[in-house]
Amino acid sequence: MKLAKLKVAVVGHTNTGKTSLLRTLTRDMTFGEVSNRPATTRHVEGTALLIDGKPLIELYDTPGMEDSIGLLEHLESLRQNRQSEWIKIIRRFLESPAAQTRFEQEAKVLRQVLGSDVAWYVIDARDRVLGKHRDELEILGRSAKPVVPVLNFVASPEAKTARWREHLARVNMHAVVEFDTVVINETSEQHLFEKTRTLLDSFRPTLDAVIQDRIRMRANLIRASADLLADLLIDVASYLAITPSDGQQTKAMEKLRQSVRQREQRCVTALLELHRFRPDDYMAQDLPILDGEWGLDLFNPESLKQFGVKAGGAAAAGGMAGLAVDAMTGGLTLGAAAALGAALGALVSGSRTHGKRLTDRLRGYTELRVNDATMKLLALRQIELIRALLRRGHASQDKIQLNAKAAEADQAWKGWRLPEVLKQARANPDWSRLNEIPLGTGQTSGRLTAMDRLARLLESSFADDPTSQPKPE
Repeated sequence: MKLAKLKVAVVGHTNTGKTSLLRTLTRDMTFGEVSNRPATTRHVEGTALLIDGKPLIELYDTPGMEDSIGLLEHLESLRQNRQSEWIKIIRRFLESPAAQTRFEQEAKVLRQVLGSDVAWYVIDARDRVLGKHRDELEILGRSAKPVVPVLNFVASPEAKTARWREHLARVNMHAVVEFDTVVINETSEQHLFEKTRTLLDSFRPTLDAVIQDRIRMRANLIRASADLLADLLIDVASYLAITPSDGQQTKAMEKLRQSVRQREQRCVTALLELHRFRPDDYMAQDLPILDGEWGLDLFNPESLKQFGVKAGGAAAAGGMAGLAVDAMTGGLTLGAAAALGAALGALVSGSRTHGKRLTDRLRGYTELRVNDATMKLLALRQIELIRALLRRGHASQDKIQLNAKAAEADQAWKGWRLPEVLKQARANPDWSRLNEIPLGTGQTSGRLTAMDRLARLLESSFADDPTSQPKPE
C-alpha cells in the first residue's frame, strides 16, 4: 500500500522552540538556526522524516507571528459580510498589499498553513497566556486546517502547563501534546504523532508507519551503541603489555594509560557520530587509570581450557599447568626439568599465543594489563554517556558533562562484577587491537561471538530506568 505524504506546518510565536522541535524530531542539529534572539527564522524552511529513504512527513519551519493582534484586527476589517467564510477572508488577505508589507511574516505563516495538512502550534509553556497567543489561536482556527498545540519546555520548573491546558480547552483545542525539545522522549514523540492521527484519519497508515519506524530506530540505535561499547571493553580487557622486569614497569604503565585513553576517545567519537552530535558536545576528564595488574595471568580457567584443547585433554592440561606453576616459582624438580623442554615445544606449536607468553615469562619478562577497577570505571563512563546521548535533544545547547560521575564511579559499582565474557577476553590477548604486535589471529570468530554476547548484555543498561545495570550472564 502506498502511503500518503503528510505536510506539517510548524507555527507559533517567536522564540517558542519551533526550530528546536524540528531538530529533535529529525535528529539533525544543523537544521535551521537556534537562538535566543527574536525572529531568528525569517523564511519557511523544510525538512522531512524519512522511512526507507522516502519522505513520509514533510515538516515546514515558519517565521514567528510577530503581530497577531494587528493581523486579527486587519482580518476583521476585511470581513464586510458577516456571512463570509473566514478561509476566504484569509485568502483575500494573502493576495493584498498588506501581505507583502506590514504583515509579511504572518503571511508566510498562513500560506504554509493553507498548503499543509495540519499545523503544529508550538507554545513555550513557560510563558503566561497573553492576548497575542489568543489571537494566534483565533487566526489558526479560521484557517480550516487541524491544529495540534505542542506545549514546549514542559520540563522547566517555570512551565505553566495546567494553565495552558485550561486555556486551550476553552478554545476547543483538546489534542494537546507536552514536549521538551532539549531532550529526546520517545513517549512524547509518539503522542505527537498519535494526536495528529486523531485529527487526520486519512493519514493513519502514514503515521502508524512513522511510529513503528521510530521504535525500530530506537532499538537499532541502542544495539549499535552497545556494539561500540562491547568492542571497546573487549579491546581493553584483552590488552596485554609484555615488558622486561628490570625497572621498565613505569614506562610500560604510562604507555598502557595512553593507549587505553586513546581507545576510549575513539569510542566516544564514534558514539557521538552515531547519535549525530558534534565531537565538542561532550566534555570529560581523562579516565583515571589505576595501577595495572602485573604478573602472569596465563593459567586462569579460560587459558587452561585452551591448553587442554590444544594438548589433547583435561589430564594433559592439568599436567602442563603443574609444570608451568613449578617453573614460575623456580621450583623445578629433576623430572619436571627433563619434561619442560618438550612441554614448551608442545605449547608453542599448539598454541602460538600462550606458548609465546610462557616463553617470555621464563626469559624474565612480565605482563601488564588493565585491572578490574579501571575496567568498571571505563564501562560506567561509557554507559552513562550512551544514556545521556539517548536522552539528549538535538536542539540542546549545553555540553554533556560526566565529570561528577567519574569521582564516584568506582564506589557506585563496587559490588558489580565484570561479566564472564570479559574474563574470557583476558585469556585471549589476540582479541585486542591495542597490542602493537598481534599475538594471534586478531579478529577471530571467538572475538566476534564474545562481542555479541557482551553487547546483548549491555543493552539492558539502556532501559528507561537510569539506575539499571547490566544483568548477569
